[in-house]
Amino acid sequence: MKTIYQANFPDIPLRNRGKVRDIFDLGDSLLFVATDRISAFDVVMNEPVPYKGAILTQISKFWLEKTKSIIPNHFVTDNIDEYPDVCKKYKDDLLGRSMIVKKCKPLPIEAIVRGYIAGSGWKEYQKSRTICGIPLPEGLVEFQKLPEPIYTPSTKEEVGHDINVNFEYTVDVLGEELANRVREVSLDLFKFASEYLEERGLILADTKFEFGLDENGQLILIDEVLTPDSSRFWLKEDYAPGKPQYNFDKQVLRDYLESLNWNKVPPPPPLPNEVINKIVEKYKEAYHRILGKPFEE
Repeated sequence: MKTIYQANFPDIPLRNRGKVRDIFDLGDSLLFVATDRISAFDVVMNEPVPYKGAILTQISKFWLEKTKSIIPNHFVTDNIDEYPDVCKKYKDDLLGRSMIVKKCKPLPIEAIVRGYIAGSGWKEYQKSRTICGIPLPEGLVEFQKLPEPIYTPSTKEEVGHDINVNFEYTVDVLGEELANRVREVSLDLFKFASEYLEERGLILADTKFEFGLDENGQLILIDEVLTPDSSRFWLKEDYAPGKPQYNFDKQVLRDYLESLNWNKVPPPPPLPNEVINKIVEKYKEAYHRILGKPFEE
């Protein structure tokens, strides 16, 4: 499987290049291509991480299939034989790392669900005993399980960091009925995934979901789902509150960058092969535990 830092298909209109994904316009649908780029602190690194795009795509597809009884989603196919002819000449670039999805109107919020206290939630809790304005009990320690999962949405910023907002903000933006539906579905998805993963030795600490409205105005799940890029996974057998967790996300990269004298703005520092290899192994292990089979290179 070849490593791809950037997908270039001259005869397919490019819709958007995100931090990780390149999106092409197929007319009535979109072609998603997960590259091997990796970002941290909203900065894209210069080095690719081999297999990353394929691992994320296949984990997402797995969850889209698993959760369609909870909510419909945008997935159409990842079988290149079913792709339009214009795509087929790029088969080597698309294999394993692409999917065709329905066009929709994306909602302008990210639906974040937290089951444990970590990351920006821990920083806020230390200051105010809240996460996104939601009051929490006194005396919680870092990485502790919350009394129940909480829904903590954020904005979707084109540039820079997303901004944590309260539920009332989403009501203003989406309307009460849709805001309530997004919260309800997000918590249902989190509960389903948490129970599934616990049986496989993983803790789902937190995750983000994205939603859109299809051509009929129906709410659908879009973007990547429950991957190491959008979720915080911890090893259950190693878990204990108050100490660093064995994780399967980009924490290896963040920890390395935090050890440097880097101001977290471009250009990023070079990544040593040792760090890249550790990231690859984390992603492969997440794939193996979630899908129940080793990743095939």
